[in-house]
Amino acid sequence: MESTRRSAKIIVLVLLWTLRATFLNGALCHGQASVSNSDSGTTTDLKMNPLAALRAFEPPAGEQYQIGRGDEITLDFGGRTELNGKRIVGPDGRITLPLAGSVMVADKTRDEAGAAILAALQPFYSNLSVTVGVDKYTSNRVLLLGAVEHPGILTFDTPPTLLEVVTRGGVLGGVASGVDAQHKMPSIPERCAIYRGSDKVMWVDLKGLLDSGSPLADIRLRRDDVIYVPSTQDRYISVLGQVQHPGAFQLESTTTLRKLLAEAGGLTDAAGANPSIRVISPSTGATRTIPLKTLMQPVPLDLTLKSGDVVFVPKSTFNNVSYVFEKISPLISLFTAFAFLNQ
Repeated sequence: MESTRRSAKIIVLVLLWTLRATFLNGALCHGQASVSNSDSGTTTDLKMNPLAALRAFEPPAGEQYQIGRGDEITLDFGGRTELNGKRIVGPDGRITLPLAGSVMVADKTRDEAGAAILAALQPFYSNLSVTVGVDKYTSNRVLLLGAVEHPGILTFDTPPTLLEVVTRGGVLGGVASGVDAQHKMPSIPERCAIYRGSDKVMWVDLKGLLDSGSPLADIRLRRDDVIYVPSTQDRYISVLGQVQHPGAFQLESTTTLRKLLAEAGGLTDAAGANPSIRVISPSTGATRTIPLKTLMQPVPLDLTLKSGDVVFVPKSTFNNVSYVFEKISPLISLFTAFAFLNQ
């Protein structure tokens, strides 16, 4: 019995240590790797080569298209004409089939969607095959914000690139440098940010890449990316992670970390009661970690925010641990695990 308890305790400790390492590293994509010093409580960031970080951020060139919400697809069942036809993928990612009802096809490749369709129809048909084609790629959407003439959602027939997005949006400020004004060619911003999900941001030195002839200036984007183009007067900070509205926020003389979190809509439940908020400076590679309880104290916080900083709110360690134990076995509760640790 004692050996069993000891073995279980070791397993739990290993799991918790693994989760702690994952939690500290986070999912933030800013072209850096973090190394923490537990003795001093500080964190030193090892900066990744910017071009290498940008290449890692770009989707593979041969990546298979994943069907999206709003796409129009064609189903050809090879001889089963009563099943053939066009379908529009609904907002819930599903299509409706005779007899089988609704089938999830969003975020699947054509082959994966075909397999899901055949599985749904298997109880009603034998020796069935299907070919899935995409007629309209209406889910290839990105959101363009900032100093542009036409902000909003842009839709493309094929997965878009960064230059396609910024040129269609029409950057404010006239024409491109060195171009005759009468040609009215759109200008190219010095820098812009690509936000992907709630926890990734990549700042792109667009003009520098174009001047150097790098193909990464026309980096491939993913569906639902958000492109932010700051004006030359803008001073901004990115707020990411477990906040209600992640994105770029104006940095003013009165801006504080507490005010930034409020402008981002506050924290989500997944952040937990006292998350360790990380303030990252990509320009210097420095990271400062601030517990929320410290931030909420009436004593002014000695923290200077700079344009370009990234504020990241990680997911609660408690939530991560609960999730892992839930996936391991429904018979193991988190409280049982802590009971092992305390014995």
